[in-house]
Amino acid sequence: MAIKPITGMLRRGLVLDLSVAFGLGTSFGYLFWYGYHIPAVRQRDAYYSKLEDQRAANAAA
Repeated sequence: MAIKPITGMLRRGLVLDLSVAFGLGTSFGYLFWYGYHIPAVRQRDAYYSKLEDQRAANAAA
């Protein structure tokens, strides 16, 4: 065998590093999505809804 198999401390460290990376990545992804993206989209949609209501009111008048 050209390369020794990954065993012992190296395997535990690799599993810990991957677990932390995926856990933090998922956590920060949710934080961005629900903390920034969704509120920004709601604010944008409310703005365009207000503009559309104003346009409709001006067209009716």
